Formats: sequence, structure tokens, C-alpha cells
Amino acid sequence: MQSSTPIIKDIVLVGGGHAHVSVLRMFGMNPIPGVRLTLITRDIHTPYSGMLPGLIAGHYDFDDVHIDLGPLATFANARLYHGEVERIDPETQQVFVKGRPPVDYDVLSINIGSRPRTDNVPGALENALPIKPIDVWLEKWAELQKKLLNTEEYLNIAVVGGGAGGVEVLLSTKHQLQKLFAENHQDPSRLHFELYTAEDDILMGHNKGVRRRFNRVFKERNVSVFTNTPVTEVTKDSLITNGETRDVNAVLWTTSAGAPSWPKQSGLATGELGFIQVDEYLRSTSHPNVFAVGDIASMPSPRPKSGVFAVRQGPVLTENLRRSISGKALKAYKPQKHFLGLISTGDQHAIASRGAWSFEADWLWKWKDSIDRKFMQMFNELPEMPEEQVALSGIADQEALNEISTMAMRCGGCGAKVGSSVLSRVLNKIEKPSRDDVLIGLDSPDDAAVFDVPEGKAIVQSVDYFRSFIDDPYVFGQIAANHALGDLFAMGAQAQSALTIATIPYGRENIIERTLTEVLQGAQKVLHDAGAVLAGGHSSEGAELAFGLTVNGLVDKDQMLRKSGMQSGDVLILTKSIGTGTLFAANMRGKAKGRWIDNAVKSMLVSNQAAAEVLYEYGVTACTDVTGFGVLGHLVEMTKASGCDVDLMIDALPLLDGAPETVSAGILSSLQPQNVRLRRAIKNAEDWHSHPSYALLFDPQTAGGLLASVPEEKAVACLEDLRAQGYQSAVLVGCVKQRGTEDAAINLI
Repeated sequence: MQSSTPIIKDIVLVGGGHAHVSVLRMFGMNPIPGVRLTLITRDIHTPYSGMLPGLIAGHYDFDDVHIDLGPLATFANARLYHGEVERIDPETQQVFVKGRPPVDYDVLSINIGSRPRTDNVPGALENALPIKPIDVWLEKWAELQKKLLNTEEYLNIAVVGGGAGGVEVLLSTKHQLQKLFAENHQDPSRLHFELYTAEDDILMGHNKGVRRRFNRVFKERNVSVFTNTPVTEVTKDSLITNGETRDVNAVLWTTSAGAPSWPKQSGLATGELGFIQVDEYLRSTSHPNVFAVGDIASMPSPRPKSGVFAVRQGPVLTENLRRSISGKALKAYKPQKHFLGLISTGDQHAIASRGAWSFEADWLWKWKDSIDRKFMQMFNELPEMPEEQVALSGIADQEALNEISTMAMRCGGCGAKVGSSVLSRVLNKIEKPSRDDVLIGLDSPDDAAVFDVPEGKAIVQSVDYFRSFIDDPYVFGQIAANHALGDLFAMGAQAQSALTIATIPYGRENIIERTLTEVLQGAQKVLHDAGAVLAGGHSSEGAELAFGLTVNGLVDKDQMLRKSGMQSGDVLILTKSIGTGTLFAANMRGKAKGRWIDNAVKSMLVSNQAAAEVLYEYGVTACTDVTGFGVLGHLVEMTKASGCDVDLMIDALPLLDGAPETVSAGILSSLQPQNVRLRRAIKNAEDWHSHPSYALLFDPQTAGGLLASVPEEKAVACLEDLRAQGYQSAVLVGCVKQRGTEDAAINLI
């Protein structure tokens, strides 16, 4: 998470491949003060290629074969940006990521792997299942299994590609499908597999003994192998090769590797197939502050596209990133000439390959399994680290040490403000939309913003400010704006304007500028989508990133929503899942899975504006947004203001993925104990305190959903409309009753 050390240099890692996970782990063990890591990745969970055949065959589950980049990035104190790179600009030293502002770097490393080529065979992209990207393939593979299981005809599965990947994919899919058919009382003999390769034989990168052994396995398992048979076209239900059309039910594509187009289009030196050309130091031959490793790199002495090389490149890359940031001489990477390959046969059996030697046995698979699990354990079971680990011995250079010391003595008061030149450049990058009722705003040098309140309208105002709990300033700006605007929408107001306050961590002037720009651009995006304008604000420097907004809205005086309007017979609707408090508490400790945090962030980025409009259409009687006091705290406010009781259905509460797991592990938000004091408002708390969702009643939410009461007869239609608007978690959670005689107003059912 955030560090109190001023930032002076940025290392950006593009891709979560085998080498980069080593970089993250090693930087976590020995960080460089003043140097910030940022990981940009399309996959929050990165697959380990050596175990994928076992996953396909059913020997492993998802978490067994994936490295969770969320806790790993937290361990490395690295910012984790979930997105796909579109290009880089080596001249301005920026990475362009879809859907967000550019990311600046001082040193860049690229480890994005490769994908089977589909551009050179008509129909392959549309009609085949390329083995990469793995997440897409696994999703389609699950769909294919269901489809084949529901087909009664003879089934022909074609695998295109005769390398180790194609061989393992064929045998693993065959093993899994045969087991699946048997479990569902279907005849596995209906399945037939074919392997196609344009080479003279399968596994041409391995010795004759290995090829002989696998040809025997294919013969024993009734797999048809077609060598010297290039596939020239793929259709929906056939493939064409050597002028012959063959009927197929599915085509699995594992051909030779291809590179994405953006490295070449960005101006990096690339080879004929688009792979980044690097020297013996893993450094781009055209841009000395750019490194490339793994499949995406083209080495001076070409090597097969295999994860084993990326794993070995990790320590060398880590050392060279350290040396590059401080201008020291780099270390050469010397790839091994021979390596031990353990190729699985689908079942728990493996064939070993090294040089001219080969061997096979069941124990080889178990040995491989042991090696793979120990490798994964390095990244998924991270050591506990002190909360403030600063290894001054690892400082980049004396200049950096001097700069950090200077920054630590920054002034307070008005002297802590972000400099005027920085602020001017930032504001030039921020859009300045206008509204007729914002008379003076960002486009004016005046001391304050001035707003007009139209006749018949009331102004609704709220303020929120908090420290960042994620390491992406752009996303944090969006979440903070959503959180603040939620108060307006809960009262039926339309957003008009906002003033911001930002505390930016100490750093070099250009890094302060980057951070302030990103957080304001994030907030501006949400404000723009809501129809509001950013009218001004204040910024200062401090130990950590914090941000907030004062938001203004307009509402018709006779249409204002309150917490006090619940009526007996109404039902309660909650529009979003809960659990952000416990999840981000776990994330700070490195105990939350990356996909849990990613899903929580996606939920927090959903505005409450459309939900409020839907609720209003269906006669909402009372409304609030669920934030720091949790579901129970905000419901207590509604019952007190309305003079009603509520039956709350605890099993109906929609929960964010991972929240039950982190709560059961005893990981709770620091605000939880204060919220738990409100349990006295529950009539039957003792009966429910051991329920798995009980603690989540008190979980504080950031940018949570709306909690609203609507007439019972309109609830079903209201929920359908909410879900149609994208609030898939919207659910009925309770019903409103007449006020009873007890002080406690909430009854759990």
C-alpha cells in the first residue's frame, strides 16, 4: 500500500508474466526507497503455464495454478492497475492503457507473453479456440464441455499445433472429457481426437526418444496424428488442410507464437514476427530504458517460447531494473542451453526430455507436481513483512537520498500547498465543462466559486474526504466522487458542482503533477457523467494520498427524499452488495484475493444516479446511501426518523465475493467496533450473532448502494428495472412494520 517515503522514480511493469512476479517478490523483500513500482496487467490472476495441462485435465483447481497478483503487488508495495495496454510512447515515456490516463515511467519492463497466431489462417480467430489468453480459453472450454455433453452424435475434436503445448492440450482435454462423459453416463467412445501439424513430426523441438514415446501414447489412446498437414482455413464446423475438408465439432488452436501489434507500432525495435528485440541484458535494442522478457522478447540467441526461460530471467531482470534506475552497469543474462522438460500425458504420468535423453514414469508427474507447487508457494504464501520496511542500504544513489531528506522537511500550513506551476499544468489537463448555474468556476482566477440556485430549487450539499485505500489515483478519484455524490442521489437531487481537496504524497515535482492529474481526472470523469462540473478546490502535499469533495446538488423543494418517509407495509431494497470494509482491511494485510478486490472496485465504480431515478419512478418513500455506518447503522437512522420497525432478512443480504471469507477469518474494518455498538437496535441479536452474515451488518461501506423503502406492490417491477439498469445485486432485504413498544426497532429474520 502507500509508503511515507517520497517518490522520485517510477518503474512500470507491463504484464504479470513469470519474470515480473519474481520482480515483485524480490522488490517486496528488498525495496528501494524513493522508487515506486506500478504493475499494469489485463489479468489479476496470472496462470503458471507449467500447471495448466493439469488444470485442464481436472487435477488442479483455479487457485492451484494461478498466482494472485493482488496480494503480491501489496507485498511489493506496487500499484496494481487492471487494464490492457494499447501502446507506449518511448519519447514521452508513457504507457497508454484503455480507459484511463497515460501512466508515466522512468524505466519500463514488458512481460506480456505471446499468443498462438491466428492472423495467417482464415477463420481461425473466429472459429477456433486459441489456447491464449488463458482466461478466455478456460471460459470457452467450460462452455464447450457443456455443449459436447449435450450432443448425442459422434464427436471429432481437432487440435492444431504439434509442439509441447498442442500435445499436452490434446491429452489433457481428452482425459477430462472422457472422465466427464463417464460421470454423466455417456459413452466416451463417441469422442475422437485429431492432431494436425505442418512439421514432419510432433514435438520437433525435442529428441527422437520423446517423439517416439508420444507417438506411442497417441496410438494407444486412438488419437489420429496428421504430420506435414498445414491447416489453411477453419470454418464453423470444419477445417481445411491439403485441399481436404474435415468435419470437426471443435478446433483447439496451439500453433506457433505471435506477438501483439502495439510494441512495433510504438516504435520499439522488433523482429519479423513483432517480438521485441533485446540485448544480452534483456534491454530493448532501440530504447535503453525499456526491458522485455519472456515470450514477448526476441533474444540475441533465439530460444523456444517457454516459461522456463522467463522464470530464469526474473532474478537478472530484477537486478538490472535496480541498476538501471541508478545508472549502474547491467548484468548479462545467459540462457541455459539445455533444460529439463516434463511433459504430461493427460493422466498423472509424465515424459522427461533433456538434450538427447528421455524417460517416462508416474513418479515423474508427482515430482513435477511437487516442483510446481513449491514454485507457486513462493508467490501465493508470502512472508509477513513489517508495516514500515525501509532498507536505506538499498537506496538508488546519494542524489536520491539527498532528495528524500529535503522532501521530508517540507513546510506545513500554506507552505504545504502544491506549487502554482504544478497546479497550472494540472488544470490545463483537466476538462472544464460549464453550466449556466455555475457563475464562477475553474475557468476564472477568482478566490471562490459562485453558484446560482434556480427558483423553486433547494441546494443540497455534502462533503467526504478520506485517505486512499487503493494505489491507483485515477480509480481512487472515481470512487471518491461516487461516494460523495451518493449523498445527493439518496436525497433525490441532481448533481450540479463540486469542490475538491487533495493531499498528494511528497515526491519530485513531475510525480506530484502526475498523481494530482490522475486523481482529478478520475473525479472529473464521474462528475461529468453525473452532469456536474468541477468548480474549484485545494491541494497540498502530505505523507499519503487523500482526497475528498464537497458536492452540490439541486432538488425541487417538494420532491426531496428523506430518511423519514418509511411507511408500514413498505419493503426495503438494497441496490449493491456489501463487504468493502472487510475486503480492503484484508487487502491491506495481503489476505484478500485479487479477484475479490477487483470485483469490489467494480462495484464502487457504479454510480447510484440511475438507481435513484428508478426508485423515484416506483414511488420510493425513504432513501439513504449505505456508507460508513454500514447497513445496520443507516437502517437505524431510517427507523428512528420514520418511527417504524423493520424485519431484516439477513440471508437476503447481497455480499461481495470474498467478504464472508475475510469476515470468518476475523479481518474487520477499523470502524467495525464503533458500528457494532448499534447492535442494541436489534431485538434478537443474540439469536443471530453466530450467523455468517451478522458481522457484515456493521461493515462500513465505501461508495455503497442505496437502501430504500418502496410500496410492496411496486417492489417486483422496481427490482426488475434496477437489474436492467445494471444493478445486478439489487434485492429485497426486509419489510417495514408499525412501531412496537420495544426500544429496539430491527428484527432479524
